[in-house]
Amino acid sequence: MTKMRRKSDLPSKICETCGLPFTWRKKWERDWDAVRYCSERCRRSKPASS
Repeated sequence: MTKMRRKSDLPSKICETCGLPFTWRKKWERDWDAVRYCSERCRRSKPASS
């Protein structure tokens, strides 16, 4: 069984769309390295590629 962690101890990233920090979630456990956006809304409104 895994040890409980405080939310402040979880890894975090900065959202590429809105620029706000977001923390690790259980649903992102397997692909945390690929997560770039804090929400589905930010992912849909990502800036156009140059």
